Amino acid sequence: MSVLIEKATKERGGYYTPRDVAAYLVRWAVRSDTDLLLDPSCGDGRFIACHPNSIGVERNPEAAKAAKQQAPGGAVHEGDFFEWADRNTKHFDCAAGNPPFIRYQTFNGAARKRALKLCSRVGVSFSGLTTSWAPFLVVTASLLRRGGRMAFVVPASIGHAPHAAPLMEYLVSNFDTVQVVPIRRKLFPHLSEDCWLLFAEGFGGATKHIKFVPTDRFRHLPIAEEPIESVPVGEWRSLWNRRLRPYLLSKAERSIYQEIAQRPDSQRLGDAASVGIGYVSGANEFFHLRPSEADRWRIPKSFLHPAVRNGRALPARNLSDQTIREWYRADKPVLLLRIPKNAALPRPVLNYLDSPQGRQARRSYKCRNRKPWYSVPDVRVPGFFLTYMSGMTPSLVRNSAGATCTNALHAIHLRNGRSGEQLLKSWGSIYVQLSCELEGHALGGGMLKLEPKEAARVVLPSASALSSLIPAYLQDSLRTLRKWRHYEDRR
Repeated sequence: MSVLIEKATKERGGYYTPRDVAAYLVRWAVRSDTDLLLDPSCGDGRFIACHPNSIGVERNPEAAKAAKQQAPGGAVHEGDFFEWADRNTKHFDCAAGNPPFIRYQTFNGAARKRALKLCSRVGVSFSGLTTSWAPFLVVTASLLRRGGRMAFVVPASIGHAPHAAPLMEYLVSNFDTVQVVPIRRKLFPHLSEDCWLLFAEGFGGATKHIKFVPTDRFRHLPIAEEPIESVPVGEWRSLWNRRLRPYLLSKAERSIYQEIAQRPDSQRLGDAASVGIGYVSGANEFFHLRPSEADRWRIPKSFLHPAVRNGRALPARNLSDQTIREWYRADKPVLLLRIPKNAALPRPVLNYLDSPQGRQARRSYKCRNRKPWYSVPDVRVPGFFLTYMSGMTPSLVRNSAGATCTNALHAIHLRNGRSGEQLLKSWGSIYVQLSCELEGHALGGGMLKLEPKEAARVVLPSASALSSLIPAYLQDSLRTLRKWRHYEDRR
């Protein structure tokens, strides 16, 4: 596949499912030769080719042509699925497929508006950050006959993403059985995205439990032969913030974690501090100067502020004045051009703003949409920095140097009366490392990502709680979650 084709394929979310997986899902969903099967994003037709009484929808003309050739017994509709679903009058016995994993940035326009409207009709509301696959499944389910079934490849984000929660709520409220099968080994080895399997049966019913069936690799075994955990929907909602990822751990491991989390002397990071991202300059290369550049332009020191641009630059535990001086000696671009909105601008600053780099920077999206374009908003000096994306575990670093930071880091501001020393002490514990794994999520390539809301939910045990813990009890839990995000694979 060429680079251009691969890029276009990625943008439309169209990576084809291995044929053995497609056949397996169709075998599960279809119970009779007369069952009518729907694939809402049929690609080259490999799902509908497994069952002659099928209807597929595909917006890509080349893929739709391939689907018609591969599944001559089925019907293939070329076009947008949500537009087709809006005018469709058929109901289906079953559905199977692999919905496109289109990110919210490119899942936009009329298709997005139509998708959210159709979801709203059946009582499901998604946020502006939802990606395409979740609305695909809600709308598909709404086209099933009573008692209908569906089986889909889904991104592993079904186990943690906020936009997956409305989908899961809809499924447990409309199906007798809902089953999620996490697969540790990648179904698509060339993608960073992990994929799980979703099965739902008995449309028109409801369930109080989600069946959770983790497995190391895809195998041609009946799902029932794997160890099944029955996840109470109420527990999923309350204890785990509507996330399934914690159920990769055993019940005993989860109990140890929750015992500490629910102690009255434990708290969440969001209780002890505000958690937010740093500033967005809109043109990092222009707004961050090397000391030699600042000297050459004669920019006054009052318009410059030391800044941390990414987590890789941070030392362990404490950013000191000594570290800043080392950056200066190395002539690194760590001086933020910080201009208050109503400041009187000296000639050297005006000259820099009117330089070729300045004229280019002011045309960037962020800069041209703020007034004045050269005043970077939300520049604050936090008490601590927290890494956004990490390998082993997120790093918490005290800001003794009074630096600011970009949005590549979390800016942590302690609330009144909170102890920075106690925060650092508890952060270094194995319990907090485990909490970061449970509240964060895998990003791909073995990385762990903590969004601001996820970081705010990290549990900080008290000194008393930490003294009662036996670290060895948590090591296996930590190892399990790192294994599932492939951290050990990259070491």
